[in-house]
Amino acid sequence: MIADPTFSPVIAPLIAFTVTFTLIWWLIKSNVLKILDHPNPRSLHTMPVPRTGGLGMVLGIFTSWAFLPVTLPVSVLFGVALLALTSFADDIFGLPVLGRLLVHGMVAVWFSVALLFETNGWMAVTIITLATVWMINLYNFMDGSDGLAGGMTLIGFSCYGLTAWQAGNESFAMINFCIAVTSAAFLLFNFHPARIFMGDAGAIPLGFLAAALGTTGWANGLWPLWLPVLAFSPFIVDASITLAKRALRGEKIWQAHREHYYQRIVRSGFSQRNTALLGYVLMFATCISAVWALRQDTAVQLGVGMAWGVFYLIVMVFFEHYLERRPGD
Repeated sequence: MIADPTFSPVIAPLIAFTVTFTLIWWLIKSNVLKILDHPNPRSLHTMPVPRTGGLGMVLGIFTSWAFLPVTLPVSVLFGVALLALTSFADDIFGLPVLGRLLVHGMVAVWFSVALLFETNGWMAVTIITLATVWMINLYNFMDGSDGLAGGMTLIGFSCYGLTAWQAGNESFAMINFCIAVTSAAFLLFNFHPARIFMGDAGAIPLGFLAAALGTTGWANGLWPLWLPVLAFSPFIVDASITLAKRALRGEKIWQAHREHYYQRIVRSGFSQRNTALLGYVLMFATCISAVWALRQDTAVQLGVGMAWGVFYLIVMVFFEHYLERRPGD
């Protein structure tokens, strides 16, 4: 709980929204950085679009956190900053894949060891490290259609915030709400037709935060480990199944492509706007069911998880048949 009676829970999110909105508006109007995402055969957009929105989001998050009566561990703060800087350099120059993965791994190991080693041991550290690296990258994979990653950020971190608030940890709730609010500001410019993209400088740190804050909430007893998995399952399932299919076909899984389900849906003629709206409905449903199941007994929680597994299986089978008949390009 927040001990400072003078603290207002409205101030930090308001600052997050204002700073993010102002910076992104300025980045679009001035185009001072001149970092554009040019269309290529794997893109869903047809015109060059600035990809600097992530800078506004990260700066909005850090600025708002400075007004909270709580500080995140250095492993999280430094991890976000290092990932943002490395990814921004990648947006400009295009860094080698191995170099990027090395930075992702270093950040994930530092975070996992600092949070879990003393209480949970090396097995937990290893599992969370791998999961964190995967979450960092899958968030980036899923940032390929207008409004999709921004919507996942808004809904997913709102789920974290609501759950933490209900558990009585208002300070941790506000940390997550600030992230959600920055995404709301970003979505005003990113919903189709997008005027700016978040770029790797936004997607990579957000993927890390989804894993890091999800694990932190579990380690602090705010929720079971399945909650962040279910909350972000629309991204996790799409990216994981797509990667597995490409690996089984012997393809280079690190290369960019247009085989994610959301990309194939857009290519089939279902517009980016409608794809994002469909994604929002799914994201909202997974988060609401996660918050509801948290108050139920273990058997019900297991049933909810199994129901979502069956749902995803049915949806994937359906879309495989649907997309085969409407291949798009």
